[in-house]
Amino acid sequence: MRICIEKARARIYEIIELSPGDDKLSTAYDLTMMTAILASLVPLVFKNTNPLFSLIDKVTVAIFILDYLLRILTADLKLKRGWVSFLLYPLTFMAIIDLLSILPSFDILLSGFKTLKILRLFRTFRAFRALKVFKAFKIFRYSHSIDIIVDVIRSQKEPLIAVCVLAIGYILIAALVIFNVEPDTFNNFFEAIYWACVSLTTMGYGDIYPVSTAGRLVTMVSSFVGIAIVALPAGIITAGYMDTINKDKSQ
Repeated sequence: MRICIEKARARIYEIIELSPGDDKLSTAYDLTMMTAILASLVPLVFKNTNPLFSLIDKVTVAIFILDYLLRILTADLKLKRGWVSFLLYPLTFMAIIDLLSILPSFDILLSGFKTLKILRLFRTFRAFRALKVFKAFKIFRYSHSIDIIVDVIRSQKEPLIAVCVLAIGYILIAALVIFNVEPDTFNNFFEAIYWACVSLTTMGYGDIYPVSTAGRLVTMVSSFVGIAIVALPAGIITAGYMDTINKDKSQ
């Protein structure tokens, strides 16, 4: 009996994990989950709700809850830490994403229980409702392309962290310089940081801008340096992506 249960759990784990391509049932599961994720995002595009959107929300959240439970059931096969895996899995990144995507709609399934009215009160808070957007992140688990990009980011973690530190340092320094060059333009240091971020990305919204000659010179330098800093992560990720693709081809 125990052997049969373990075989069943192993098969469930194979199905719910990203399909290697030759497992038709796993591929069908991935496609079903992708469809459910995309369908669950449709109501978020509209301000108003209707019976169809409510039905979509109920069906998709039921699917997500089932997927969440199956992943907890096979947590030891995923993390390979024995019984401790069942305690650690809910704390993993994707498990937290799964839970955050379920909670805003969970009260729909329990709407008939008067004792759980407190759950329905959460829907009055926009911030809680905005958690539904986390459903989009669930796509990461079922896409081979995104899986490759995540692997690339992992492999290029150190240079990307170095670029992020460089960008943050540059933003703080540029904000400090412009805040002292034009104290009348910026009411506080946060506005200077906002300006530095906008200048770094060369967006140029125009809501906050320097008016003095010195301030404009700082902006020009900031924009040129910003182009170089923004280009660095793109080059690092592209190089890592090509290395990953070449390794896959050679294998």
